[in-house]
Amino acid sequence: MAEHKSVSLADCVFERLENDILGGKYAYGEVLTEARLSEELGVSRTPIREAIRRLEQENILRDCGKGMVVQGITREDVADILDIRLHIEGEAVRRAAQNMTPEQKQALMEAVELQEFYVSKQDADHIQTQDHHFHEGIYAGCGSITLQSVLVPLHRKAQKFRRASVEQPGRALRSVQEHRAIAQAILDGDGDTAAKLMVDHIRQARQSMLGE
Repeated sequence: MAEHKSVSLADCVFERLENDILGGKYAYGEVLTEARLSEELGVSRTPIREAIRRLEQENILRDCGKGMVVQGITREDVADILDIRLHIEGEAVRRAAQNMTPEQKQALMEAVELQEFYVSKQDADHIQTQDHHFHEGIYAGCGSITLQSVLVPLHRKAQKFRRASVEQPGRALRSVQEHRAIAQAILDGDGDTAAKLMVDHIRQARQSMLGE
């Protein structure tokens, strides 16, 4: 039981630090130490150390001897991430149209409806949260652990740039409209249409994020 709690705490710390770094709380080049993070998060150094190790593996942090330097994510990283997603996320959504359970489909539509609500309120934080739930719901429902394990971290790494995208005038509304169309194709079991719509959606997101 104690081991389970330790692992769960380490996961929570990892997600918190990943979100804070990719969200811009810690600036590029800033040095973070175990002692500082332990004090800021109110946890012992053991889960901090595990989270740092995982963030270093993902090239989000780099050891500089005196602590860990924030690497974050660059524009070039985002371009690569979106290129990879263009090639494989269509396959994930195609499989989701065949494999998602009724409960997963319901959760997907709820994410779309909540995103529509927050778009009407111009609430960027909650728009981003529902965008996160939408895409990760598809990954979870595609029936492939391999695709899910590749796409989840890629989608999270683009968080900072995705936030800038949804704050652009009109993009948040277009994005949720694209989400609704994708979700409807999944509900209809039309994997080919869902895949085409997803590829178009990622291309639009790329243009919005990178101006390409």
